[in-house]
Amino acid sequence: YSSKDLRGIELITSYVFNQVENIRFNSTVGKFVGYTEVGLKNAEAWNKGSVLAQELGELERYCKPHAAIEYSAVLDKTGEQG
Repeated sequence: YSSKDLRGIELITSYVFNQVENIRFNSTVGKFVGYTEVGLKNAEAWNKGSVLAQELGELERYCKPHAAIEYSAVLDKTGEQG
């Protein structure tokens, strides 16, 4: 996100093994995307089950409240001397 307006915030979660990204969740896309053979199979299963709903909930449960706190703690105080 780039402003106090959190409507544009997005959650991106990458699952990496041996420096290879297998799966990525992007809240803008709204689903898991697989990049390897194993990743494709897991993404397909995760998109059908409760894992997708849980990951979509993380944006509201964790990201937005913490983003507001971080924005307030860091960006609103730029230029202050401590």
